[in-house]
Amino acid sequence: MTQVLAPERHTPPPAVGRSNDRLWHLAFGGLLAITLIAFTLWSFDFVGRDAPRLVLITTVIFGAFMAFNIGGNDVANAFGTSVGAGTLTMKQALLIAAVFEVSGALLAGGDVTDTIKSGIVDLSGVAINPMDFAFIMMAALLGAAVWLLVATRMGWPVSTTHAIIGGIIGASLTIGFVTGTGGFAMVQWSEVGQIAISWVLSPALGGLAAFVIYGLIKKYVLGKTLSHTLKPHMLAPVSAAEGSVDAQIDAAAEDVPAEGGSIGTHSALQRWVPLIAAVGAVIITAMLLFKGLKNLDMSVSTVGGLLIMAMIGAAVWLAVFVFAKTLRNQTVPRATYILFSWMQVFTASAFAFSHGSNDIANAVGPFAAVLDVLRTGNMHGEATVPFAAMLTCGIALIVGLWFIGRKVIATVGTNLTEIHPASGFAAELAAAGIVMAASVSGLPVSSTHILIGAIIGVGLVNRSANWKLMKPIALAWVITLPAAAVIGSVGVIALRTLMG
Repeated sequence: MTQVLAPERHTPPPAVGRSNDRLWHLAFGGLLAITLIAFTLWSFDFVGRDAPRLVLITTVIFGAFMAFNIGGNDVANAFGTSVGAGTLTMKQALLIAAVFEVSGALLAGGDVTDTIKSGIVDLSGVAINPMDFAFIMMAALLGAAVWLLVATRMGWPVSTTHAIIGGIIGASLTIGFVTGTGGFAMVQWSEVGQIAISWVLSPALGGLAAFVIYGLIKKYVLGKTLSHTLKPHMLAPVSAAEGSVDAQIDAAAEDVPAEGGSIGTHSALQRWVPLIAAVGAVIITAMLLFKGLKNLDMSVSTVGGLLIMAMIGAAVWLAVFVFAKTLRNQTVPRATYILFSWMQVFTASAFAFSHGSNDIANAVGPFAAVLDVLRTGNMHGEATVPFAAMLTCGIALIVGLWFIGRKVIATVGTNLTEIHPASGFAAELAAAGIVMAASVSGLPVSSTHILIGAIIGVGLVNRSANWKLMKPIALAWVITLPAAAVIGSVGVIALRTLMG
């Protein structure tokens, strides 16, 4: 019986709430509860016994709530391509996120944390009360988190960077006007302008990079028709007697007529895929050497770093070349699927690391600023980020991905364009490189915009980009900053009234 491809469909990942997920729900819920209790008890000693307990507990809740929603929106956005392509299951994505997102935050997130915490509002010439500053940061966390929750429930991938900056601006202006200590001059509009420029460039750069990378992969590796055979969930359901999913992939690919003679050969896989993998390995190595290890006081010289990158790139090239040769007994479509699935796991890990280094700061930065005020009684331009605070936010982030992240995963992984391992690899590699470059420079760009741009770039290559869906997403992008600003403004008044 000849197997055929089913009509293209956009099938979201299974909804949360299945009975076999109940233990996972209980485990993640219990983990978050235990973490919050433990951190709160630890923070009592950290800030001192004289600090107001209500403010401290509220700050812990707001910080964890913000991290929870970052997980549900931004981390879900980051892993949407991997889950949508069928390369990773939801549980596998959770495991990778748990390791690489938190590692990226701990190793490489310091610079961006400082920028978000103190680079938006200029308090040098403003006689603001330290507790009012704490209320600003608390309200910013609340405003950003509430908007992120709304957007996540709608399935809109939005920028947590936009949200936290909007919350800080709204709360700061409100305090300035209410207390008469400042006004529009409190906000460093030049900094906001520079960030706004990066917001515009982010999707363009992500789209261009993915368009080039995936275009080359499709031209030299996949051919003109092979890419449409690489996604298991696009295949029609079959009974056990009709064969496995793997058999369907191979049979369906063999039934697809080639355009221009051939849909690909093993020699093409052995020639190009190892080179592509080596380039990806060099990018990932650069992330670790020039960002993560620098924060650990283990930085290497530029020449030394280049030599290490060259060695790792060469080793990866050789390993993938040997791996590709072992797949000669597989059909070309099946071998291609296996190779790019493995490669997408590594790019997903790299993007998780770069994403963690950039966006966990959106929760930890304001959180650490409030803890510093409660501990010292004064404002400081910089504040040490406690390891316990980073770890608590990291756990909340993973829990948020599990509980509320699936609608965003459906949007990113299946609805903007059809994703398979090769196109998912291209999008993730392009986005990871650009996000990490921004993180190294200390500029808080939007990883959401970068990855969405990369997915659209892939869709442009296949002429399958869903521009209709981009309309509400783009509208949500525009609304994010002012919505968070309004909520932050209202929130800071409420906090100051109740706790001031």
